[in-house]
Order: sequence, then C-alpha cells, then structure tokens
Amino acid sequence: MTEEIIIAGFGGQGVLSMGKIMAYSGVMQDKEVCWYPSYGPEMRGGTANVTVVISDEKVSSPILNEYDTGIILNQQSLTKFESKVKAGGILIYETNGITKHPSRTDITIYPIDAGKEALKLEDSKFLNMIILGAYLKIRGFLKLEFVIEGLKKSLPARHHSLIPLNEKALLLGMDLIQI
Repeated sequence: MTEEIIIAGFGGQGVLSMGKIMAYSGVMQDKEVCWYPSYGPEMRGGTANVTVVISDEKVSSPILNEYDTGIILNQQSLTKFESKVKAGGILIYETNGITKHPSRTDITIYPIDAGKEALKLEDSKFLNMIILGAYLKIRGFLKLEFVIEGLKKSLPARHHSLIPLNEKALLLGMDLIQI
C-alpha cells in the first residue's frame, strides 16, 4: 500500500510539522517514507506545502502530480491542489477563510472547522493536530501511538510539555469526523 499526501496552507500553520510528524510515524511503523517540503522565502505567512509518501515499498520519487489525499488549510492551496487529488481520493480542508468550497464529485470531501476547535483548546497552534487527528480516523493506517512518538521526535525538548495538549487535539480531530 502506498499513500501519497499533499499538505498545504500558510506558513506558520504547522504544514511542514504535520508532514514531518506523519513521516516519523511511518518510519516507526516500518514503512518507506518521503518528506518533501516546499515554501517561499516568506516562510511565515507565505504559502507552504509538503509532500509525504508512506509506502510498504521503496519510494522512487517525492515529486508527484497527483495525490491520494489532500490536506488543505487555506483558499490559495485549495484552489491550487483540489484538482490534483486523484479520483477516488480524499480531501480534508479547514473551512475557516474558505470562500470557494471544493466542488468535485469524484473524491470524498471532509470539511472541518479546526480553527474554531483549536480556540476551544485556547491555542490556534493546535489546528494542525486537529486536522491530523481527522486524517488518522479517515485513513486509519498511521497509528495514534506512533504519531505521539513522532511528536516527541519532531518537537524540541523544550516543547515536550505540550505533547499532552497535542494528543488532546489529535483525539478531538478524530471525534469531529464522521465516516
């Protein structure tokens, strides 16, 4: 099995971090993994995206034209990447700030108001973990315990005190999605 994912949004939304956590999780589950970030010189506030490939077989290239899953956090990214989700694939998107919602009928679309839910946790920084939790429930092949381990690997030690809140955000995202 191979899962090809594009995660896209504004810099500062945790796009690259979410991809890195997924990649670490895949490695810990003995999968072949590729993590390929892309961001402009602005970094914070500009657009950013990351391609993550998780597979049972060797990954031949991180450069893709189509994806099994799109995880989209802003309108610019939705406009750019909606058409690149393969027919039969899934699109998870943060609804806050979206003015033109996805319109495809050949993919499964999961809207989630992660921004509003992150405010309930009193920190918008958890938006990406809420979205990741939704992804975990929808796709189901990355296991929560390995995602938590991925958090430990990707967060600096000074932020490890936030891991319980990140776990809470992941579980919240899983609860919000109906499949």
